[in-house]
Amino acid sequence: RRDALPARTHRTHMSSHAAPRVTASATRCVAPSASLRPQRSAKASASARARARVTRARASNGGNAAQGEVLKVFYHRPDGAYEGWGAHVWGEDALAPTEWATPLAPGPNVDVDASSSSWVSFDVRLRPGANKISVLIHKGESQDCRAEEYDVSESKEAWLVADTAGAFSSEPALDALPKGDIGKARALWVARDIIALPPDFAAGMFVGGDVNVRLARSASAALELTGDGVQGGDDVAGKDVVLVCDGVLPVDVCKKFPHVAAAGYVAMRVPAETSCVREALKCQLAVAATDSSGIPIDATGVQIQGAIDDLYAYDGPLGAEFHRDGRDEVTLRVWAPTARDVCLAVFDAPRGDEATRTPMSFDADTGVWSATGQFVDKYYSYEVTVFNPMTGQIGKNTASDPYARSLAADGRRVHVCDISNASLKPSDWETFQKPTFTHAVDSSIYELHVRDFSALDATVDVPYRGKYRAFSQSGTTCVQHLRKLADAGLTHVHLLPSYDFGSVPELEENQRTVDFEVLAKMTPDSAEQQKLVREISWTDAFNWGYDPVHYGVPEGSYSTNPDGAQRVLEYREMVRALADMGLRVVCDVVYNHTLSSGPSDINSVLDKIVPGYYHRRNFDGIIEASTCCNNTASEHVMMSRLIVDDLVHWAKNYKVDGFRFDLMGHIMLSTMTRAKAALEALTLENDGVDGKSLYLYGEGWDYAEVAQGRVGKNASQLNLANTGIGSFNDRVREGCIGGTPFGDPRMQGFITGLYYTPNGKVDQGDADSQRYRMMEDGEKIIAALSGNVRDFVFVNRHGVEVPASSAAWPNSNVAYAGEPAETVNYVSAHDNETLFDCIMLRASDAVSLEDRCRMNHLATAIVALAQGVPFFHAGDEILRSKSLDRDSYSSGDWFNRLDYSGETHNFGIGLPCEQKNGDRYEFIAPMLANTSMRPSKALIHAATKNFCELLSIRKSTPLLRLRSTREIQRRMKFYNRGPAQTPGLIIASINDGDASTPGLPMLDAQYRRVLLAFNATTNALTHKEADMGVDLAGVDIELHPLVGDVTKDPTSMKSVVNDGELFIPAYTWAVFVQHR
Repeated sequence: RRDALPARTHRTHMSSHAAPRVTASATRCVAPSASLRPQRSAKASASARARARVTRARASNGGNAAQGEVLKVFYHRPDGAYEGWGAHVWGEDALAPTEWATPLAPGPNVDVDASSSSWVSFDVRLRPGANKISVLIHKGESQDCRAEEYDVSESKEAWLVADTAGAFSSEPALDALPKGDIGKARALWVARDIIALPPDFAAGMFVGGDVNVRLARSASAALELTGDGVQGGDDVAGKDVVLVCDGVLPVDVCKKFPHVAAAGYVAMRVPAETSCVREALKCQLAVAATDSSGIPIDATGVQIQGAIDDLYAYDGPLGAEFHRDGRDEVTLRVWAPTARDVCLAVFDAPRGDEATRTPMSFDADTGVWSATGQFVDKYYSYEVTVFNPMTGQIGKNTASDPYARSLAADGRRVHVCDISNASLKPSDWETFQKPTFTHAVDSSIYELHVRDFSALDATVDVPYRGKYRAFSQSGTTCVQHLRKLADAGLTHVHLLPSYDFGSVPELEENQRTVDFEVLAKMTPDSAEQQKLVREISWTDAFNWGYDPVHYGVPEGSYSTNPDGAQRVLEYREMVRALADMGLRVVCDVVYNHTLSSGPSDINSVLDKIVPGYYHRRNFDGIIEASTCCNNTASEHVMMSRLIVDDLVHWAKNYKVDGFRFDLMGHIMLSTMTRAKAALEALTLENDGVDGKSLYLYGEGWDYAEVAQGRVGKNASQLNLANTGIGSFNDRVREGCIGGTPFGDPRMQGFITGLYYTPNGKVDQGDADSQRYRMMEDGEKIIAALSGNVRDFVFVNRHGVEVPASSAAWPNSNVAYAGEPAETVNYVSAHDNETLFDCIMLRASDAVSLEDRCRMNHLATAIVALAQGVPFFHAGDEILRSKSLDRDSYSSGDWFNRLDYSGETHNFGIGLPCEQKNGDRYEFIAPMLANTSMRPSKALIHAATKNFCELLSIRKSTPLLRLRSTREIQRRMKFYNRGPAQTPGLIIASINDGDASTPGLPMLDAQYRRVLLAFNATTNALTHKEADMGVDLAGVDIELHPLVGDVTKDPTSMKSVVNDGELFIPAYTWAVFVQHR
């Protein structure tokens, strides 16, 4: 139990992105392509992902195909330890592609041709007429050798040897095999004069032994590893560079690369001039070890990120610089220090026409290539000649610009556009006023997808549906709804990714659609709707957009014209329109990964320019993929700089008011604090933006290769305390809803019926254990109500005073924030099921639809009335359903519908997509078939009124928006505590001061006290206790004047406090006040 919470935090991330963009199986299927050996042809990771998806679809539909031949794969390990190793199979010619988690198991050890060497074998079934297939030997996440696109038309045998690149078509002579693998990059060039080697390199004999270690290089990428060692290298001043063992890594290297130090890497000195090092970084590199007789012992490739940082960290201009001297000239700059050549290809149009090519000049000190010319309103790309570690070859990459500010459709070319031009700004862009904002805890945030907002709203003009311009149509249903929320107290609209992403065709003529009239005729529990949706899911207009391609350009599919600068103007019009509604804008940013990498995929940007630098690579040189794909490395100077530059660009040029960081825990804390400082330095006078009013928050999950500071101190929940940067509080979500996103979705929690109405669908323990869990979940909610600040002290269920960091169980880290502004409380978001669907999955069959709706109201109340920052998923207020879809990232408009009119509801519109939900069909189909559980328009409108009432109450008093831990600790108190408590009832008092309370100043001129009550039980409750009686003795407590003002809910209006005794109906929240 004590370890459960940190583990859940890890898994919570994975609910968000175990693969919004690409399925887990497809992601893993492509993992081999991230570390291709030099001997193999180039394969782009995104292309392989797409191929993997197609392959799996074909495989699943081809189960009845005729049995083809068999490829016999033999595998040898010198240590004989075969347990756990299996064969992952993929490719269009595989009859039965494997899932990553279930590889082919080997047969028994065999001796081949009377050889004394032990081998195991795998039988890989082929389709008839098969030509090529791919096989990777792995053990969990540990990858060994592979046969990639192996030609089975020539041979039906493949021989693989552990730690040896390539596949053999006949049994190899093991004693003559190359020693090492230069396709892996195990040597790390961590500083200009230090290469770090793993302690097991050359069996460790290079440390203090009679072993020669040299650095080989080839400007033409001609290195190859043979039985005679590394061959094909260029001489450097007549000889290879001999590395000298220094032993312990320098302190500065250990600080920059703590995982390298922790792994015991050994420092090797590079005795070369800086100019020699600079040239070497443009080459294919290998470190080779031989014994005193020159006999090869080991060899490996080299990662060069650290040396690049040491030599080429740069803070000058990048992208397009416009010279306003009457010449209409533009200087284009790109940082590409390892490139051998960069040529600028300029076009007159977004598509077609021949390029005019201009050589670019190289600054050897900075690594920047530049060209100046009359490029205004032209389109361009870079042609970068560079060594690609993914392919082991020198290639010419057609690359985009990481600092692009305008694009052709689908990002195929960069558009030269001065976005400061007045024609790209609304008329009063420079002078309009943002809504007043003073502190993060005054925020109420609403998470919204640009397309969801208006795509199916018939009151929006057809050309603007699903577009930025829908926000400017003031008389529409969607805009009127958003304005209503803003009037009630909503302050920020958080837009899901609205930068250029690669998962939607931007030109409407390339977007496919499905006929909604056909879908509407199908039964509510049918699987046919999702089949039709999935058929077009990669070519329709919908995707969440967590597939970044160009960070600094608005997404083109949301614009009426994705070619050129129209998207710039329309984005600004959207920001301006939201400000008119009284709303600020938060951008969802995804700096933790890129959609693609490698030299060939059209959506690869960073990795084409400085291959291997911008992404985080493991100790073999393979790009990490724990975020879903292509993890970036903010520990590298120029990736960190790109993030900070991009944030400042969006703040200054689009006047956005905050940023939500996807998988923020994968970003280094130093990058986040540097970004915060850069944004706070912006001023209205100099930049048109008050940087101190911007709010930063994100997903602080701590897992995978960044866990516990492995690669550096990361921006995880526990590390963010006292930074002023917020993170999502998943503890309150789990406490309210129950279970985790990774367990059975029917596990109940505080508001969904645990203990009081067990659903009987899953084993949740006996009544006593459920009662205990109910109190435990209550403590998570108490922590959230008090801002989830770690140092807040309260009385737990045992009657003991504990800090909130020990809520639920000792040292749980349920509460982790230093200040309330660092807590973002939520119970639902775009990830996982909607709040309404969560309740439908968990509630007992005996609970009526009306009471389930009250559960929804109760959940939103806990978030709205908690200290900290409240965060709501668009649709929380209209009982939004996605027909129980737990991951709707590509489920189209059909499942993601937002209908603010209340005329329709999405519960029971078909089984959700099988890929993510098929394992639940057995129990969710009957739920969806019961259309009596689909809310009426009246219930939907009641939920909206409840939401607006809560926002109004939160806005009405600063006592619900305390700004510091100190204020929370001395003003807030909880009742109904200790072992004799009534589980499911939470009561909190927030006291204000006046002249009679020295040290407790007055914050609210209207109220002396606010009392909160939440009853998640099935019964109306009366609660009286001595402590509360003393505190409220002689005090007139009445319902907050706004309770019932909007909802006119007769049930809620029955709540009352008399003489220190509370009465509150079932499934009800209440706010009481003591007037001054």
